[in-house]
This record gives sequence, structure tokens and C-alpha cells, in this order.
Amino acid sequence: MGGVKVRNLAGAADLGRRDRKKHETRAALERAALDLVAEHGLGGVTVEDISQAADVSSRTFFNYFSCKEEAIIGGPPVMAAEIADSMAAAPPGLPVVEVLRLALRAEAGRLQRRREWWLLKMRVFERNPSLLPHLLANGAEVERSVQAAVAARVGDGPGALGYPMLAAAVACTAFRCAVVRWAAETGDAGAPDLRDLLDEAFDALAAGLPDPSSE
Repeated sequence: MGGVKVRNLAGAADLGRRDRKKHETRAALERAALDLVAEHGLGGVTVEDISQAADVSSRTFFNYFSCKEEAIIGGPPVMAAEIADSMAAAPPGLPVVEVLRLALRAEAGRLQRRREWWLLKMRVFERNPSLLPHLLANGAEVERSVQAAVAARVGDGPGALGYPMLAAAVACTAFRCAVVRWAAETGDAGAPDLRDLLDEAFDALAAGLPDPSSE
């Protein structure tokens, strides 16, 4: 019995190391792709360039990404899985809008901690318009994941018709608007916290989007 436990623990440790190594390799490829494209433009960078900068082979690159554009965007969005997991872990009685706010707020915190990285990403997107279709596809995948998570909470009854799609679209739009403001605003006291901007967006939604001129 004890021997079995030792083998299981050893296997778990090996799996943990492999997972960490994969995460590190993926992150190195993403960083190399972003840095190179920021410096040379999308057309001036090849998969071989990215692989060499990350100190891996081109074959290894294709274990993680199908093309250089995907490496810049980040591939199958980790964001989608993180948001879905956060929503699934929320208390059952919590209103869907608050579930969405909390899940997206957690994601905003992750972006906030890597502000310079994300600002560089946004500059790369602006300077390389051919990345837009890949970015839109990535965003659509995130939105579909959020929609599925909302549907899982509200069920399939008649009253839920269209609600998951609308809730996901509104929440993701609020997140995108907050990110755009976050990237553009600096102010005397420095850049605002993305979580605060997201809260402002959700507060406005919760209030029914009141006309600012009437305040």
C-alpha cells in the first residue's frame, strides 16, 4: 500500500514539473513573438525567429501554436477557462450580473499585474491590422465560453431564452470598454486600476445606463 502511494506521489510530482515546463515554454514563445513583432512588424518575423528567440525548435513551436499570429494573441484563450472556472465556483444564489462582475474582475486583476505586457500587446495589435481577425476570433471564443457558463447557471427554461447570449455580450463589452479606458488613461496619479474601471462599467449597467447629462 505504501509503495503505491509513493509511486502516485512521484507521478504527480513529474506531472507538475511537466506542466510547469509547458507553461514556461508557452510563455517564452508568447513573449518572444510579442517582442519581435513589436520591433520588426508582423511581416518581418518568422516562426523560426520566434523559436530561436525562445531557445526551442520550430517543431516545439507548433506543439503550442499553429502560426505566429496565434502566438501573439495567446492561442486558445486561457482567459475563457479562467472566467468559466470563476463563474462555476460562485455561490449558487448570487445574481448572474454579480457572478459576471466577480469573474471578470478576477481577470482584470491578472491583467493589472501585467500592465506593461498588455499595453505592449495592444500597441502591436494597433500597428499590425492583419492581427484583427485573429483577435476577434479569440474574443468570440471567450464570449462563447462566458455564454455557456451563464447558461449553466440559469438553466434551459423558457425564461432563459436569449439571456445567456445577451448577458455574455454585455459583460464582455463592458470588459473591453474598461480595458480601452485603462490603456488610454494615465492621469496625474498614474494609471487607473482596471478593476475600478470595470466596476464603473458594471455599476452603470446595474443602474440602467443613466444619461450622464442628467446627473
